[in-house]
Amino acid sequence: MIALPVTPMSRRFLLRPGRLALLAAMACALAAPAFAQQVQNGPVSGLPIPRFVSLKSDRVNLREGPSKDHRTSWVFQRAGLPVEILAEFETWRRIRDAEGGEGWVLHSLLSGRRTALVGPWMKGQPPLDLYQRADERAPVVARLEPGVLANIRQCDGTWCRIEAERFDGFMRQDRLWGVYPNEKVE
Repeated sequence: MIALPVTPMSRRFLLRPGRLALLAAMACALAAPAFAQQVQNGPVSGLPIPRFVSLKSDRVNLREGPSKDHRTSWVFQRAGLPVEILAEFETWRRIRDAEGGEGWVLHSLLSGRRTALVGPWMKGQPPLDLYQRADERAPVVARLEPGVLANIRQCDGTWCRIEAERFDGFMRQDRLWGVYPNEKVE
């Protein structure tokens, strides 16, 4: 930390109540919208928005709008894929996938089961290490290609325990799509 000398001029600035109140009001005004976004709940479910869920079915139509009258823009063909809910309207949820595609799906085709994709933004790069413990010095139990789908068992804000049929171990949370930075999953 750098210590700056307190001069008579800076002391006068620091002690002026009007300026201190103005700075406090500005800080509150700037922080309020960010805080409000963090605690926003869906108007239908009352659950946080945004939030991660997964696809329940092997065939899920992604529609341009919240009704069956809207055109299908994409068909997901893998149950368990993580998606992010961005909005709610009646029985419809606006979602985003790992590639940034957005659209509407019926809520009954979504599951609260938490899954993640291993570094989908790292396609074409070397596999990522999965550790026996939440420690990069721990033994490596598997090397996972970017895009591998895993079930999330728990996350502590830095590390997640993930598993699938052929692996079980720990990966740094920032290498997964399907969990927010610093999010804790029990």
